[in-house]
Amino acid sequence: MARPDETTPFGSRDVALEDKQTLVNAVFHSVAQRYDLMNDLMSGGLHRVWKDIMVNTLNPPRSDRPFALLDVAGGTGDIALRAAKAAGSGFRTTICDINADMLRVGRARAAKQHLEDRVDFVKGNAEELSFSDRSFDGYTIAFGIRNVPRKDRALAEAFRVLKPGGRFLCLEFSTVDVPGLDRLYDMFSFRVIPPLGRVVTGDAQSYQYLVESIRRFPKPAAFADMIGAAGFSRTRWQILSGGIVALHSGWRL
Repeated sequence: MARPDETTPFGSRDVALEDKQTLVNAVFHSVAQRYDLMNDLMSGGLHRVWKDIMVNTLNPPRSDRPFALLDVAGGTGDIALRAAKAAGSGFRTTICDINADMLRVGRARAAKQHLEDRVDFVKGNAEELSFSDRSFDGYTIAFGIRNVPRKDRALAEAFRVLKPGGRFLCLEFSTVDVPGLDRLYDMFSFRVIPPLGRVVTGDAQSYQYLVESIRRFPKPAAFADMIGAAGFSRTRWQILSGGIVALHSGWRL
């Protein structure tokens, strides 16, 4: 239970910790139907490359060896469906997302790709997963942990549900560190993305939140420390596209 005076970032402002999840839910309820289209437009298709790198790093077995993946905050299925197509017959994945609208989009995509028998959809909170201890071989979260009010709890839950030898992977926006690119990135983020969101989804404010929330997310070294504090070993990160995103990794040993 959050203290009445406990706050957390929501975009550029601080809100009561207990209010953030409701605000985030409203964002994704608003944009769910065109979420993937906006990802293409905002990144020029680069998000597909980043997600392919994530799945290649996960390296799900291409045999009949059993492998259970938990994809958190992955409602539309971008990571889980990629992994299912890359893996062998022993692969199963569970998509867990707090937003029913995003899950609805994901179910439709799984059906269209004839992957319903390999993917389960569960409505749930990253901070309080309903799964048993040590039940998954891999845990992925792409562009989701930034929206979690209590990131330390989500990381602890990731550690709890992974089997010994299981791998944690987190793809998240980071800090651009290339001179010149940083200014162009900021200009594009604040002057282009919210108006684009208004045209495509009818909602500029949700995308204003998106670009503001990126700036308040911990830098890679600080986030890696949080992953280590949750119990993970061999933590590291890979910078992609000049620092626009970072792929974080850790193992439960």
